[in-house]
Amino acid sequence: MDVLFNSIDVRDLLSVPDVDDVSAPLSAPDLRLLIDRLQLRSVDIKSKVRHYIISHHTDFSALFSQCSDVVSRSEHLSDRVSDLLRLISDRPVEVTTKAVIDEIVAKRRETREKRDLLEFLGVVLELSGKLELVKEELKAGNVENAAAALRDLKSALLVSENDLPTEKPPPLVYDLLKNQWTECFEEIQELLLKCIEDAVRFEHEGHTVRVKHHTSIHEIELPTILKAMEAIGIMDYGLAKIADSMIKTIVTPVVVDWSTTTFHVEEKTKESGHCADSVLRIVSSTDHKIDCSSGEAMYSTLIQIVKFINESLCFQNDAWMHCFGRLTWPRMSELIISNFLSKLVPDDASKLADFQKLVKHTSEFETILKDLKFISSDSKDERLSRFADNVEVHFASRKKVEILTKARNVLLQSDFRFREQDSVKGTQVKDEENGNTTSDHVVDLLFSSEKCMVSEAALQLMKLVHQTLKDVCLSSPRVGVEFYQAARDSLLLYEAILPVKLEKQLDSINHAAVLIHNDCLYLSQEILGLAFEYRSNFPSFIKELAVFVDLAPRFQMMAEEVLQRQIQLVIVNLKQAIDGADGFQNTHLVKHYESAKLSIDQVVFILEKVHIVWKSLMLPSTYKRSMSMFLEEIFSRIAKDILLLDDMAAEETLQLQSLIHLLFENLQPFLEFLLDLIQREKLRDYPIQTIDDLIPSLRKLKKLADLLDMPLKSITESWESGELVICGFTSSEVQDFIRAIFTQSTLRKECLHRIESTAFG
Repeated sequence: MDVLFNSIDVRDLLSVPDVDDVSAPLSAPDLRLLIDRLQLRSVDIKSKVRHYIISHHTDFSALFSQCSDVVSRSEHLSDRVSDLLRLISDRPVEVTTKAVIDEIVAKRRETREKRDLLEFLGVVLELSGKLELVKEELKAGNVENAAAALRDLKSALLVSENDLPTEKPPPLVYDLLKNQWTECFEEIQELLLKCIEDAVRFEHEGHTVRVKHHTSIHEIELPTILKAMEAIGIMDYGLAKIADSMIKTIVTPVVVDWSTTTFHVEEKTKESGHCADSVLRIVSSTDHKIDCSSGEAMYSTLIQIVKFINESLCFQNDAWMHCFGRLTWPRMSELIISNFLSKLVPDDASKLADFQKLVKHTSEFETILKDLKFISSDSKDERLSRFADNVEVHFASRKKVEILTKARNVLLQSDFRFREQDSVKGTQVKDEENGNTTSDHVVDLLFSSEKCMVSEAALQLMKLVHQTLKDVCLSSPRVGVEFYQAARDSLLLYEAILPVKLEKQLDSINHAAVLIHNDCLYLSQEILGLAFEYRSNFPSFIKELAVFVDLAPRFQMMAEEVLQRQIQLVIVNLKQAIDGADGFQNTHLVKHYESAKLSIDQVVFILEKVHIVWKSLMLPSTYKRSMSMFLEEIFSRIAKDILLLDDMAAEETLQLQSLIHLLFENLQPFLEFLLDLIQREKLRDYPIQTIDDLIPSLRKLKKLADLLDMPLKSITESWESGELVICGFTSSEVQDFIRAIFTQSTLRKECLHRIESTAFG
């Protein structure tokens, strides 16, 4: 049968080489040939198929027979199914069966519910009976049995301190039982608290505690009360008030008054039936020979108190003792630290070794408390030992606070007022040439050859810093770190306090601002020298940590900010004074001339005030730089205003010239002072600097005064010679000046052309 599955390729039946060629279509003979060949092929296929069927006749007969049997069985099965369906439809048995089954299920469910309900009622009755029994036990004073029953009922009723809401609310009777349990719990709790208060009584005035073995309420024994409290889980709550009273009445006097009074313990025992009542009284001692500084006496008294608690109150029960200790130890240890240990921290590093005796007694005290189960055996309750072991840190912390407090007081109490007796007698030039000073406030700058006056605050602050760093060299690493931080923080306090304290003074021209400027320069240079002075003697750990160089730029910047603030104040005042001259216009009129003259007087007054304040305090180099800036501002502004005038009468030029001469005459003392400073710098081999270098506009204004009465040709020749350029004039300024003074003429036109054509590289 393979021939049926092989495809017949038409190309094999044609003589044409390419059937897909569109340009060569099949001809009629080709098509007839194709038809004939297809018919021959079809006859051949049919012959092969017939031969295959005949050769497999037996197989085909068996196949057809099986198919006939399958069809016959299918018809028989269909008939039986039809009969079954017909039978079912006539007699619906399944309906009856389902009804019976549903009835059985309902009966079983009802029976189970009734059984569960009976069981639940039994449990409720049982729990209710137990609660009634608890009430009867309480009435009879059997608190221990009542507490044990309540504890069991708590588990049965699933009572918790925080009952969370559930998706399915509990039965109402369940809530009623829980409410009854709560009432019983509150009743027994109230009873136990009354019993414990009756059993343990305190007399605050007499520092006494009395412990009765039997209470007056139902004659309940104290151990029974404690067992009941433990059973219902209120031990902490029940003993809290007792612990508080024990601290206030017994422990606090012993700890607080350790330095003035020595206490001892008096214990009394009174037989009461088969047991004894106990009394503890703290009595002050008259023996003043006892050494209190070691803490041995105080610790001994406290140990006796704790032993009394262990024997008479907790009956040597470790769990009860630990509970009582947990309630009292945090406050007791805090009292001991704040009132005893912290006050014995040495004030001097040399006394640290003596503190070790106290450390030993403290450690022994906590060891005894551990043996008595008053505190836990792990290290978390070793509060006193931790404090004592860190005495170096506490010592350093205290000293750090003292250092910072002293630095703060020095800065706050310093008034920064200038007194003539504190200044160097005579002028700066004379004293610095002789090298003599008459005041402790005049200091040498480490990295400069100049001297300056500083405030008392800066001197005391640096004295404190030096002393602190000397202590660093003699201290252990732990103490040294704190001292090092204290030294840095003391310096930073100056930066934090002074600008705020003297804010008003910094907004005006006064001695305080100059002193702050000098202080900052002095501190910045002193800070740079600290590392060179002390680093080699620092402990190795401090050597790696100590850094001061980062502070110096901060004080340098602060000094410059204060100086620039003062300079800007002066410049603003000078500008306002010059503005009063109204640009020096129309000075040939009396009113305008007087106004310009008044403006010059104001400028001189401002500079005189600055000179008086600054000359005795400010560094010569800073004074020279600042005063030169002021004079440059004045001269350049006046020259600019005069050169901007577009029309000047002959009389006006004379008046302007007289005003300039008046200005130079009044400012001559300041110029001479600057020349004096320059001359002194020459003697010290400083870089040579002339007055014209410091004040470029000085030559320009002087030359402008000459130009005001100079002929036109002379002005032109001065320009051509380069003299005016050297003085700072520009070509446009000279031309505008000529146009403002001289009227239009051929000569003016020629001179202007000569000036314009003359170029200077």
